[in-house]
Amino acid sequence: MTPDQPDAPDLRALVVFADPSLHRSRISRRVAEAVAALPGIQVQDLYQLYPDFYIDVRRERSLLKAAPLVVFVFQLAWYTMPALLKEWFDNVLKPEWTQPPGRLQGKAVFAAVACAGAAIDYRPGGVHGRPLEDYLAPLEQSARACGMDWLAPHVFYGADAQDLDAAARHADDLRSLLARHAGIDTKEGLEHGA
Repeated sequence: MTPDQPDAPDLRALVVFADPSLHRSRISRRVAEAVAALPGIQVQDLYQLYPDFYIDVRRERSLLKAAPLVVFVFQLAWYTMPALLKEWFDNVLKPEWTQPPGRLQGKAVFAAVACAGAAIDYRPGGVHGRPLEDYLAPLEQSARACGMDWLAPHVFYGADAQDLDAAARHADDLRSLLARHAGIDTKEGLEHGA
């Protein structure tokens, strides 16, 4: 799928990808490459597309309307999403655009989040004091307020370890999950260069 075809009929998922340090991140790069290789997937690399934070709202909304599945991919930093992803939410998902008649009603959405530390660190009494889901609550509530169906997040713990084998497994797991949710035959994805 080319960027000039935001409403192409074969669009199965929109991946809104936000990593301000992609050039330094082996994990994010692997994830971006793994999901982009699937057929029918449009990856919007926000930091590449909008380095000046000036978001093409019309284009993003066109993609959002065309996709039955939306995936937000980012690395949790200071317990929140990256600044440009927050800017995307603030501009693209304006209440007057998202409210009934429900342009986004019934679309499936989930977050694929990489975070530092182990799963045990994200619990009451742990290093981070609360479950990871608590940090994703604003994103989940935003999606629900737009009428979207929130799916369980895909989480990669230990992103700070720079374990390349674990990063490769994370990318493969996310690719498989995305293919399953989007109804993509993974053999089909392999035939398309994945």
